[in-house]
Amino acid sequence: MILLLIEYLRAEFQIHIPAVFSYSSTRMILAALTALLITIFVGPFFIKKLYELKIGQPIRNVDDCPVLAELHKKKKNTPTMGGILILFSMIISLFLWMDLTSSFTLILLATSICLGLLGARDDYLKLRHKNSKGLRPKFKLAVQFLFSALVALYLLWPAFGEAISSKSFFKPPVAKEFVNKGKGEAPKTMTTKEYMEQFYVPFIKDPVAYFKGPLIILSILLILFVITGTSNAVNLSDGLDGLAGGLIVMVSGVFALFAFLSNHIEMARYLNILYIEGSGEIAIYLFALSGATLGFLWYNGYPAQIFMGDTGSLALGGVIGVSAVLLRREILLALAGGIFVAEALSVILQVLSYRLRNKKRIFLCAPLHHHFEYKGWPETKVVLRFWIIGLILATIAIASLKFQ
Repeated sequence: MILLLIEYLRAEFQIHIPAVFSYSSTRMILAALTALLITIFVGPFFIKKLYELKIGQPIRNVDDCPVLAELHKKKKNTPTMGGILILFSMIISLFLWMDLTSSFTLILLATSICLGLLGARDDYLKLRHKNSKGLRPKFKLAVQFLFSALVALYLLWPAFGEAISSKSFFKPPVAKEFVNKGKGEAPKTMTTKEYMEQFYVPFIKDPVAYFKGPLIILSILLILFVITGTSNAVNLSDGLDGLAGGLIVMVSGVFALFAFLSNHIEMARYLNILYIEGSGEIAIYLFALSGATLGFLWYNGYPAQIFMGDTGSLALGGVIGVSAVLLRREILLALAGGIFVAEALSVILQVLSYRLRNKKRIFLCAPLHHHFEYKGWPETKVVLRFWIIGLILATIAIASLKFQ
């Protein structure tokens, strides 16, 4: 909105507006501050309303997990669905500071709304029916896969992308690659489909695979897996006060940096990464996500006054997953978000072990953070140590820029 207003004032009234407000770096900072301040200042009013509406967090059934129920009994009736506040702050920042004609803006906004509504419905059912587990897992997965498939179609099927774009709005992004990396060399321009067919891994500058022709099905499956998997992995990590929020800030910061650098052609040449036109908008939204989540941690840190619920975790995980897909950094996400991967794997392994090994368990309780609670670690120590590991992984992910 600010960009459109600046263009209008320049064109119609010849008013001089400092160019700094059109820079993606400036808008990243302003988006983060906007989301942070909205979350902090609206937080008390929002929490009070949730208390009045009696939107309290249910805890695990005593019969299913007696130890966990005892450890978390003090959390009962703490307001949940705090993800509404996070998403509200992010979307306000989006409309203020992002380019509303960008396809990246459209995709990230759609991700926030679609997965946010899915999570809100899940939270609502859990709260309305105290013994309910919310939406059926198969239904949640179906919605996530359907949304991921639409993203894949937009990126990999040119006709579909062109159908929902115009000459001015939501044009599919293009990328540029420096083949020989020499000075003065003209970069090779690629369409959305062409650059989405390439597969990258950290620490290696060139694509390690090309999903062309029939292999494009692998690219589609990768997109479905990354978006759906990240959304659910973040959701599984949201079990202790501040745990998921702190990790989200770190991972989104890593991808904001990659998006920012991918938006500058000379930096892309120097670092041997793809130049992705307009990817600065991804960086702006990820900074807004970081700011909103940081503001949320003001109230979500131990002892939590509010939880984000599935409304927040499904949507924020989805936004990070979509950003990784748009930047072609899916494997980097597994590195930077290693804690999310470990949490998801602990649940998968626990379920498989229980079913295939005559009800034997690998962990005392899953997800992984509950295993350490069972071992007697205080909640704050689990969160702090997971944050430290998450920060180490995020640092390694950033270091991959210079070691490739």
